[in-house]
Formats: sequence, C-alpha cells, structure tokens
Amino acid sequence: MNDTPDDAGLLIAELLSRKYLPRNHPRVRRALSDAELFAQVEQRLAQVGLRWLDNIYADHVCLSLLPAAQASVLGESGLNGNNNLDLPRDAVALLVVVWALIVLPKRERQTSRVEPEAPQNEMFASSKAMPSARSVSPVLSYKTLLEDYGNQLGKKTRLDTNLKLLERHGFILRKQDDIAEGPLLDVLLNYDVLAPRILDGALTDVLAREQVQQAQPNHSAEAPLTPAHVSPSEP
Repeated sequence: MNDTPDDAGLLIAELLSRKYLPRNHPRVRRALSDAELFAQVEQRLAQVGLRWLDNIYADHVCLSLLPAAQASVLGESGLNGNNNLDLPRDAVALLVVVWALIVLPKRERQTSRVEPEAPQNEMFASSKAMPSARSVSPVLSYKTLLEDYGNQLGKKTRLDTNLKLLERHGFILRKQDDIAEGPLLDVLLNYDVLAPRILDGALTDVLAREQVQQAQPNHSAEAPLTPAHVSPSEP
C-alpha cells in the first residue's frame, strides 16, 4: 500500500497545517491552472466539510467550512455570533475599519489597473495586468488610527490588544508603526456582502474624507463606528 499523498492530498495537507498559502506557491499555482487537479482538491475537501477559498484580488488562499457543515461544527452559538474566532465586539469593529481603509481602496486600484503612483487619467489602464494586492494595498499608520478611531475603539489599551488579535489571526501585518494587509483580510471577509454595508452605511462619510485626504496625508478624520457581521466560515 502506498501511503504517499498525491498532489491534491499534499496541497490540502499543507493548507491545513499552514492555515493559508500564497497564490504563487507551486502547488497552489498548479491547482489554479489545472482544472482536473482543482476538481480533485474540491472533491476531497467536500468529503470532510471544507471548501477552497480564494479570489483574484487577494494574494493568498485558504480553507473554510462548507455551509452544510457549519451548524454541526459551530453549533447555534457560533452561527448566531458576529464571528467564530471569539473576537470581542470592539475587535470586530476594528477589523471592519481596517478592512474598509485597506481593501476598498486596494480593490479600486486593482479593478482600474492603476498602480499607486500612476496618473489617475492614464490611458489604456484596462489593458494592463491587474496589480497584485501587495503592490497596491495601502499601509495604515498606527498613530493615525489611534488618533482618528481610538476613542470609539476603546482607546490605546484596547486598540493595542485587538490589533494583536487581528495580527494573530492573519488579518493584518505589523511592522513598527505600519499596519498592512494580512494574508486573510481579503479572503475571509466577503467583499460583496461587506462593501455595500460600509459604502452605504456608517463609514460612508469617513471613506469619502479618506479619499480627499490622500492628497493631504497629515490630516485625520473621525466618525462613529458600527460593528458589522464578520463570519470567516461564511465569507
């Protein structure tokens, strides 16, 4: 009997052990280009209640529960909660704010095929390859985040605690004063569900001011926050 896993099994095993993988990983790249292999991966995952998660705007892929398995695995309390990672409400609010300030402008740059330093009126932008998430994803300043949203998010102590939680779960990356997109920020949170709630909801004015302030980075904006439903198992 041969106990050596095949390509589909190795990819699934690595995803389970590492939680996520970059899209340029050799096995991920092959699965995304080989329809037969990808079908095998999806079939194997479905047999144990899991599914493949990725989108062309994110640089990483991961796994999630199938809807049919969620009730049995998470139970009623998990399904009715605002998340299944045991994040406190102010951490969920922080996650939504960070997502809005990073993912929304990143998606706009990706769909318009415009690099951050490119002229806004550049011709034939749509004919270019879509820029990677890493190349166009905004980087937030911790000091600015604290100044603009600290009062609404529990002030410095709570903000620091919750940023550590978000970093631990792969939603953000931190380097000194910089807060950048983590590998799971644009994978586990469903853009099609969350974006309309934010763009048409409490953060509309904040995001509008953020766009104006891109040309005036020394200014800051303030606005009340409303936590949104975030369920990594149901993106």
